[in-house]
Amino acid sequence: MGVALEQGEESSTIRLEGAIDIGLAGELKAALLKALTSGGELRISIGGATDLDVAAMQLLWAARRMADASEMRFGFEGQVQERVTAALDGSGLEFLVPKNKSN
Repeated sequence: MGVALEQGEESSTIRLEGAIDIGLAGELKAALLKALTSGGELRISIGGATDLDVAAMQLLWAARRMADASEMRFGFEGQVQERVTAALDGSGLEFLVPKNKSN
């Protein structure tokens, strides 16, 4: 569980598993910065995340802003769990991750 960075030649994927909270903030920040500085596309695989706390949401928001500023492709993949959707909605950051078709 946690944060895993997979890097390829043209893209990076960060896989989130389990509860992503303040305890993993340093690990998530390091993975995001490494992926953002490598160029290419950045994908966040969020389907395995069961919860996101405010620290994780802030890091994802900041990473998206950095990617947008550098015209880097950035997106999410995987079915977003209901608890994660609720946390994003409650924080006003629902725009970060597209809604599941079933939501």
